[in-house]
Amino acid sequence: MAFSNKRAALLIAGALLLAVAACGGNGTVPSSPPAAGNAAQQVYGADSNFASPADDTSILKKLTKDVVIGSTVDPTNGDTGPHAISVVKTNFVLKKGQVVVCNFADKSGSAGKGTTIDVLDPQPSSKPTTFAQSTEAEGCDGDAITSGNGVFAAGFTSGVLAAFSNKGKLGKTYGSPLEEPFSDVDAANPNLYAAEYIFSSDASTGGIVSFSINNYGNNKPLQVGAGFDVNKKSGWSALGPSGLQYDKKHDTLYITDGVDDNVVAFTHASELLVQDEIVVEDGGKSFKCKYPQTTCGKLIFSGSPLKAPVAMALLSNGNLIVANTKGGNTLVEISAAGQVLDTKVVDKSKTAGIFGLAATGSNDNNTALYYTDTNTNTLHKLEQ
Repeated sequence: MAFSNKRAALLIAGALLLAVAACGGNGTVPSSPPAAGNAAQQVYGADSNFASPADDTSILKKLTKDVVIGSTVDPTNGDTGPHAISVVKTNFVLKKGQVVVCNFADKSGSAGKGTTIDVLDPQPSSKPTTFAQSTEAEGCDGDAITSGNGVFAAGFTSGVLAAFSNKGKLGKTYGSPLEEPFSDVDAANPNLYAAEYIFSSDASTGGIVSFSINNYGNNKPLQVGAGFDVNKKSGWSALGPSGLQYDKKHDTLYITDGVDDNVVAFTHASELLVQDEIVVEDGGKSFKCKYPQTTCGKLIFSGSPLKAPVAMALLSNGNLIVANTKGGNTLVEISAAGQVLDTKVVDKSKTAGIFGLAATGSNDNNTALYYTDTNTNTLHKLEQ
């Protein structure tokens, strides 16, 4: 049996079991916001294979050194406003450790007009080099790096995800059901003969869209998640589902909910194969799931100190760092079990500036965090 058919069969079997059990009826999974400091959180959808990492060590507290890596202003057309960053993991044209930066604004600072992607080396005093420039990436606010070091740029203004080769050459673009792509991430499942998915959030529809970029899985954009609240604003003020991060170890997709100040997880993300398979309800705090024994939503955290978060990074120990865009440029570290571990202000300006985060490292002692500051158009690295 083909792998994709096997996965479909598992979904059907799960649906039949639910019908026999007749429990809950519509698959709605309620939740309540976890209290800060409470590490005991329910895993939704009878998901026995998902387990939050036990490590509750605060990494943010260890990151005491703030190093300026360099300017993010594009050297060819002057684009500004770094909105998203990703770190290259392998040497394949692009070099391991390099940082890929997405520019959201143009030379004049007009939000949503940036069309360039730049690359910086990870050392201080690095100079940006243009990786790609295209109107298909206009309003670039996401730059997912694939296993082959291709880059998928999320174009908030262009309304598409634009695929670039590892040499920066424009390839295919992916549109509907996307309207305003707001973030994207590569989800290369480590299993053999598994699909490599790109996930994107949308600031207009409140949806989560996925498609496969290899020979396995669904290769057409499909809205697998729906219902996130959006504020329908433009430019830097836009809020909705964002900050996508993928945990390969647990096959989990993490999402920030900027309107409702939530962090949400979709379990068994590579098994999301059906239209609107997970629907977010009740201000992002409960989930209606078509196949809750296979895939469902989990509320990780809700409320203060989160204030209009957009960017997020996943650390090697399973903790998440989220960047607020209101109430100061504050980073908030949250364990996968829903415990607030630390907060740190990295820019004292009243203007929101932290829209890009990316973590590196393999353990608690070598983890570091990159962040972009749109107020100064610079890339920073927090080190231990």
